[in-house]
Amino acid sequence: MAVAIIRILNNSPTMKFIIGDVLIIIFILFITRLPQSFSTTEAIQPSLTRLDSKRLSPSVQESAAKAVLGRLLPTHLLSFHFKIVSKDVCGGQGCFLIENYDGPTENGPEILIKGTTAVEIASGLHWYIKYFCGAHVSWDKTGGVQLASVPKPGSLPLVKDGGVLIQRPVPWNYYQNVVTSSYSYVWWDWERWEKEIDWMALQGINLPLAFSGQEAIWQKVFMGFNISMEDLNDFFGGPAFLAWARMGNLHTWGGPLSKNWLKQQLVLQKKILSRMVELGMTPVLPSFSGNVPAALKTIFPTANITRLGDWNTVDGDPHWCCTYLLNPSDPLFVEIGEAFIKMQIKEYGDVTDIYNCDTFNENSPPTNDTIYISSLGAAVYKAMSNGDKDAVWLMQGWLFYSDSTFWKPPQMKALLHSVPVGKMIVLDLFADVKPIWATSSQFYGTPYVWCLLHNFGGNIEMYGTLDAISSGPVDARISKNSTMVGVGMCMEGIEQNPVVYELMSEMAFRKEKVQVLEWLKTYTHRRYGKSVQQIKEAWAILYHTVYNCTDGIADHNIDFIVKFPDWDPSINFGSRPSKLNSMHTFRLRTRSRRFSFQERSSDLPQAHLWYSTHEVVSALKLFLAAGNDLAGSLTYRYDLVDLTRQVMSKLANQVYLDAINAFRRKDVKALNIHSQKFIQLIKDIDVLLASDDNFLLGTWLESAKLLAENPSEMRQYEWNARTQVTMWFDTTPTNQSKLHDYANKFWSGLLEGYYLPRASSYFSYLSKSLEKNESFKLVEWRKQWISFSNKWQAGLELYPVKAQGNFLTIAKALFDKYLS
Repeated sequence: MAVAIIRILNNSPTMKFIIGDVLIIIFILFITRLPQSFSTTEAIQPSLTRLDSKRLSPSVQESAAKAVLGRLLPTHLLSFHFKIVSKDVCGGQGCFLIENYDGPTENGPEILIKGTTAVEIASGLHWYIKYFCGAHVSWDKTGGVQLASVPKPGSLPLVKDGGVLIQRPVPWNYYQNVVTSSYSYVWWDWERWEKEIDWMALQGINLPLAFSGQEAIWQKVFMGFNISMEDLNDFFGGPAFLAWARMGNLHTWGGPLSKNWLKQQLVLQKKILSRMVELGMTPVLPSFSGNVPAALKTIFPTANITRLGDWNTVDGDPHWCCTYLLNPSDPLFVEIGEAFIKMQIKEYGDVTDIYNCDTFNENSPPTNDTIYISSLGAAVYKAMSNGDKDAVWLMQGWLFYSDSTFWKPPQMKALLHSVPVGKMIVLDLFADVKPIWATSSQFYGTPYVWCLLHNFGGNIEMYGTLDAISSGPVDARISKNSTMVGVGMCMEGIEQNPVVYELMSEMAFRKEKVQVLEWLKTYTHRRYGKSVQQIKEAWAILYHTVYNCTDGIADHNIDFIVKFPDWDPSINFGSRPSKLNSMHTFRLRTRSRRFSFQERSSDLPQAHLWYSTHEVVSALKLFLAAGNDLAGSLTYRYDLVDLTRQVMSKLANQVYLDAINAFRRKDVKALNIHSQKFIQLIKDIDVLLASDDNFLLGTWLESAKLLAENPSEMRQYEWNARTQVTMWFDTTPTNQSKLHDYANKFWSGLLEGYYLPRASSYFSYLSKSLEKNESFKLVEWRKQWISFSNKWQAGLELYPVKAQGNFLTIAKALFDKYLS
């Protein structure tokens, strides 16, 4: 083994790797192959102990928890008393305890909440107001909070039977995907971040990703390697595309980053980390994955730097295609990685030992040789541990799903066992649908986090796997030889499907499986502030339809309004070669099922449908019937608008296919009827969405412009914001971006301003081809559409930021118009 490793390292053009470094890697590879006879908890216990020792004092954490209460329930600031306790009180685990306050309560505390950190205290507060006061907390953009049911100070419900003790069954509750920072957080200021961190604390999240501001750190690091700001302008992506620039998928696209941006985001990151640490969270910071500026190859000509292949560009344009990867076997890799870790510690302080690195995400090693893979993994870890001797490598496990043809058991073991036991944690990213732990012998003994992925591109679609969420983490934890050490939420975009995230958050504190139907009864009561029979019945339907997807298909919204098919209907859809990327776009699939709408031919495009649309229409009817009781509820408004949108969108899918079938029959009249109905549905859904300010394009665009400090930045940021939710990436005059509509949104303004012109022009070309008895001019349509899109992306027209119209009246009118 030693000879093999030395041969690999000597093949590197650089010869800086001294024998001591080689011996360290050999030693790591040797000890990680020793029998793993101790439990996973024992393996990670040293890290847990060290992280506990980093926490701020009890008084600081208690004050931080009190501040969360003050922002959530300022009227009840004196009604609760918070106290940090040791894990010994909780049997060595993280926990919270809810008790009646033992002392004078007149104008003072009524409820005592103890917790092992401020996060546990906040979780206990949330548990109390949920299950004793009937309150509800969700993101503002999904209806916000329902706190009207919380009794006034002095009248809070007492806790019976000596109080409530809730222990964490696993140590960690992880949060975020590496792309969430671009799809959801990119335009946030500190005010919005503060709300999110409060939400995290209330949900019990103690292991959040903290990726903001890292470009400012990279600027400092790379300048130490003689990389200029001009070189970095060719390296960094624009604000809305930073996630993919960080992963080495692209460079320059949407950039450059201004000095204002770099400074602003670094200041913001310091505030984020400070608040996370005050609350007792352990932030996960980035580390070096090998992605380097092109200039490094010139500065270090003997370094083992490879130019990667194309990632979803239309024609391989080098302006943003084909980034550079420094091989982990090169000693420069360790040098840069160590410098980056140390620079973060210098800027932020000693706030964590856990670092994310995804070197092999959609970037397979050049060989499947297991010794080589082991040496690469050891080098990645060495770069971390040189900067922080207690470093733990947190890795997304997506590669084991998306590139399963490469990562066979020997290769998985080689990577997973390339670091000391307990020094790597894997995120089983897609465990809600495709759990890897079950097919890999618990990641071959490596600690992992059971994760919910759920959302792609920040799409808006009612979808969920509630049964899997309510049982999957429990099944994984109690399985034989389990190495599960946490649960997590790894959605690409947030602020959708609040029921999914509330249940998933609770699984961080649930030792037993949840009976979902019973849980939903209390959920709906809390969410709307009262019990309404029609709502109970509606949610029972939604539970076994919309929120019980079992077909194993990743739900990336491909409804035809928001992801309009780019094809010639004269040709069978299935005959078109796929140009879609495995990580970023999921192929359209068909499945034999009973449709409420007419069954369609498999040679037509098929949007994802996993439930009876007829039943969901019945649920919508029940929701509408509850309008008189709940018309003043913001949570009801959000859910009704979203459900009506869902039903109308699925109806539009049927209408689109009706139009395509009419075209194939050469029936001009029927084509025009169905295409006009499709267009009218877009207009009507836009009006519906405009009635709730949580479904507005304008708020997304304005939040981007508000971060700008001059007109030039304002135009750049708005272009970034518009482009991400539409074309996403590059085009040619006759070819749309391969990622067009990946981040599609059902937002008022986007429907009428963007999706409507697209459908109108397409159907116009179809109709003309029949009228003139000539073939459909697909290329001509593409030219027109792409030109329109490019102009729209660069546009400056304003869109509303306030809701217009009565949501209930509009939803009822649409039901009567299309469904009665």
